[in-house]
Amino acid sequence: MKSKLTEGKVSIQLLKLSLPMVWGILSILAFSLTDTYFIAQLGTKELAAISFTFPVVTILGSIAMGLGTGVSSVVARVIGQGDRLQVQRLTTDSLLLSLLIVGIFSTLGLNTIDPLFSTLGAKPELFPLIRDYMSIWYWGMVFLVVPLIGNSVLRACGNTLVPSLIMTLAAVINILLDPLFIFGWGQIPPLGLQGAAIASVLSRTGILVASLAFLHFRERLLIFTVPNFKTLIRSWRSLMSVGFPAVATNLISPLSVSFATSLMAQYGSEAVAGFGLASRLEALALIIPLALSASIGPFVGQNWGAQKYSRVKRSLQLSFLFCLSWGGLVAILLGTSAPTIATWFDSDPGVVDSASIYLTLVPISYGALGIVFTASSALNGLGKPIVAFAMSLFRLLLLYIPLAYLGRELFGIFGIFGATCLSNVVVGLWAWFWQFRWSNPLAEISPSGRYSLIPEESLLRLRKFLSFSEDH
Repeated sequence: MKSKLTEGKVSIQLLKLSLPMVWGILSILAFSLTDTYFIAQLGTKELAAISFTFPVVTILGSIAMGLGTGVSSVVARVIGQGDRLQVQRLTTDSLLLSLLIVGIFSTLGLNTIDPLFSTLGAKPELFPLIRDYMSIWYWGMVFLVVPLIGNSVLRACGNTLVPSLIMTLAAVINILLDPLFIFGWGQIPPLGLQGAAIASVLSRTGILVASLAFLHFRERLLIFTVPNFKTLIRSWRSLMSVGFPAVATNLISPLSVSFATSLMAQYGSEAVAGFGLASRLEALALIIPLALSASIGPFVGQNWGAQKYSRVKRSLQLSFLFCLSWGGLVAILLGTSAPTIATWFDSDPGVVDSASIYLTLVPISYGALGIVFTASSALNGLGKPIVAFAMSLFRLLLLYIPLAYLGRELFGIFGIFGATCLSNVVVGLWAWFWQFRWSNPLAEISPSGRYSLIPEESLLRLRKFLSFSEDH
């Protein structure tokens, strides 16, 4: 296979990759915000119920995204090496693996709705609403996970336009179906939260069909011969060597949201609803860094597979500087308009106050958070996800949890959100330090992944010389 990302100016390649991803991610967020807007019209209880489902849905989505990251990383590096048959095998086997994972988590989810959301702090009066939504959402997981894996393969090939168009198709269908099923129209009765879940599942059905059709008829990457067991296990092992740590890394963020939701539950349904609203608006504010991080993985993977290490270093330098600039701009815009934005979705004073505190304080750290996104994606693209996982785990266990407890005791809601901000900044500095070592003009990255201020070839010559000296 021809590597599309190993030639041309680095900045132009990143721009071409990222622009379609901006539109695609915007479509996904429009999907989420549309649900939030229409559900908010049902009442504060419904908005609080959907806010409790948000971290669980995000966790399961993060598992799918982690698997997609593993697929994208392995496939991009194999594309860089030019092995088309192996790319086809990995693509097909990754889809089989996604079906297995969907079956496991759907079954577990359907049987643990009440105890899970009770643990998250949901009050008994919210359980019927949560069940209405999640009982349908779990059945529709296949329409979320399988297309996500297919789109990850397309991005690994350097094609971000088609996945973005597919995501846009889903968003448009969801926007049209949401009011019909939530509020009812004609022969369709008003279904409330059940209607929101049904609209989501139906819209994602289109993604599934479009993604598989493009993989098969355009890219010719699906194989319909049944693999032998050893080949299948070997493919799954290579995919999960990156996918499993990437899943663990992706889980850190929704686990943090779940933890914050449980803390916020002590301040009432209005505070939880405001936090849920702010979390969804945050995703919109981070769309550009998210698009860049989604693009950097395939770029790094193909260039690493082709042994073009200087292009990898240059892409990180440009990406990190952009994240800082974007984060500063967003912090200013949200900090000066947070109450107005929150009022667009819900006029309840408690909801507006909670969302406004979050959107004023946490965006200060968005530049650092963008750096973390990009660094993690690059590490995954290189097939070295352990460092990315270590950064995220450090943020959750050693920074966020103790700081959130302390902040709550000292400053209440302000302290909980302040812990989020401080944790992002500290881990962003860690990622920046990693980038500094990487981009040092005297440093060279060996294929083994080790850092050195002496080029690898020079080290080999030095070792041979020392060995010769010892022998003589």
